[in-house]
Amino acid sequence: MIPANTFPALGNSFFPQETLLMGAGPVPQPPSVKQANTHIASHLGQRMNEVVEQLKAMARYAFQTTTPWVFGLSGPGSAAAEMAIGNLVHRRSRVLAISSGHFGLRMCEMARRHQAKVVLFEFDGREAFPLDRLRALLEQQVFDVVTLVHGETSSTTLNPDLPEIAALCKKQRALVVVDTVCTLGTTEVLMDNWQLDVVFCGGQKGLSSIPGVSLIAFSNEAWERVVQRTFTPTQWCYDALLAKEFWHHHRYHYTAPVNGIFALHEALRLLNEETLPLRIQRHRQSSQGVQKVLLQFGLTLAAPLPTRLDAVVGFQLPVWLSSVALIDHLLSQHQVEISASFGSPLLRIGQMGEQCRAANVLRLVTALGESLDALGHPVDLVGALKTVSAQYGHRELLQYD
Repeated sequence: MIPANTFPALGNSFFPQETLLMGAGPVPQPPSVKQANTHIASHLGQRMNEVVEQLKAMARYAFQTTTPWVFGLSGPGSAAAEMAIGNLVHRRSRVLAISSGHFGLRMCEMARRHQAKVVLFEFDGREAFPLDRLRALLEQQVFDVVTLVHGETSSTTLNPDLPEIAALCKKQRALVVVDTVCTLGTTEVLMDNWQLDVVFCGGQKGLSSIPGVSLIAFSNEAWERVVQRTFTPTQWCYDALLAKEFWHHHRYHYTAPVNGIFALHEALRLLNEETLPLRIQRHRQSSQGVQKVLLQFGLTLAAPLPTRLDAVVGFQLPVWLSSVALIDHLLSQHQVEISASFGSPLLRIGQMGEQCRAANVLRLVTALGESLDALGHPVDLVGALKTVSAQYGHRELLQYD
């Protein structure tokens, strides 16, 4: 018999409970969401039926849609993308994949794996979207599905032309599939008004819930396409017609992530209680404060203002200053974590959900200022803290050692 491996108990030294997550996600969770994640119940019991119905109603508000076809699923936001594409795309599908970065390319790859005929439409997300180029392409070719990302976290850019893009695509009856993983709950997303057909998000960003449980909504037109499909999706777990059994008929599909559903329910309850206008205002206010501080520190923001993503703020250091050294110093000396990007020198600070609280931003700014100074890049930390305090409406001057 192979002997067992034994390891020491994993205490606080292994899981540093005080680390403040200020990167591109996951983000800190409100205490009530953490508490909800401890609950357990039968996934087919009456209590869960009531929770699921409430969750769908609250999710409709978050997506700004009246469609009944809302689902949760076990898996990250990328699993929700798989569900969207896997139920609409097959080998005869004509797909236009619009991309300005890593996650746009990810949906392109998903469509190709379903053997669709994929046209990749790339653009620089920092510049205005080339609507004329898209219009010309749509006059030449017809597509069944168009995929794109609202907020590209890899480049920290927002696509503010999403409504216009969707309108062009809908003229030829293409279904518009949109990744709102980091923008739902942080930035305006109007599924019905913008004519979006499938919208999805993960729980661990703007909703401040736990990773591994996601949301997806299908428009009535998209759902009709699912019902009338002539192919069988390759992924059983993400077959929307099977998922309907649990999410709309309270029947067995697979064992649902009960704890995660309770956490997501509580996160959506908090969003509904705060209201979307106030929540979006809170995110914009907090993110703008962080952006002002980065500029005060002599750092370069990654995206120009018209296409700058508020939910994840990208910045670059002076060429002589190591991004790895800064990340390590923040974590080891201040227990504050920010994110690198995907093989680029870009650093990213999250401004999603609970990250957009005065106490968390003040702690981030203090840690960032002291770390930059320690690494040889002097900054005016007191001035930066006053900027943040003013951004949150604090009248008193805060004193720091």
